[in-house]
Amino acid sequence: MHPPTVIIHPTASVSTEANIGPGTRIWNQAQVRENVRIGENCIVGKDVYIDFSVEIGDNVKIQNGALIYHGTTLESGVFIGPGAIFTNDRKPRAINPDGTLKGNDDWEVGPTRVGFGASIGAGAVILPGVVIGSFALVGAGAVVTRSVPAHGLVVGNPSRLVGYVCKCANSLTGDGNGKFRCPICGEQFEFGQEYEMAK
Repeated sequence: MHPPTVIIHPTASVSTEANIGPGTRIWNQAQVRENVRIGENCIVGKDVYIDFSVEIGDNVKIQNGALIYHGTTLESGVFIGPGAIFTNDRKPRAINPDGTLKGNDDWEVGPTRVGFGASIGAGAVILPGVVIGSFALVGAGAVVTRSVPAHGLVVGNPSRLVGYVCKCANSLTGDGNGKFRCPICGEQFEFGQEYEMAK
């Protein structure tokens, strides 16, 4: 039984074992598997697939056609663009070496975590075993093979760090000593010298 403020489109398939927070909306043809936890005021778009035991915080937007597999955690305030894919197996095979079909116990789940306020662009592919830091921005179509620092901007295949972004998603300007400023909203950040701007 879900809270009365939850909206689930009649064509969506939502497990009765999923825990859906108040104010969340789940749209056409979406599938939410068992033991999924979705927080308050989230939007799950058309054709989204959320695998079993995925954890999703509050105020998360998941756009149409995104695929979020077991082992993924999305913290509050995360944006997932249309067609983004979260994988969970670095060594995928359908069969074991002896030719038998692999079962649930024949592989190891690679966990993935997306930090508070981070955004994943349309069509991005996130490989397992990475952490995407808070307010990071993954560009459209990027293939993320390693972790992304907080506020990091990554693009490409494989993705590479090309700069840093503000909470408002605009690019930050650095002074070379670990201090950054948003030219749009004026907010300032100090990350430490390990956060050198990518060239």
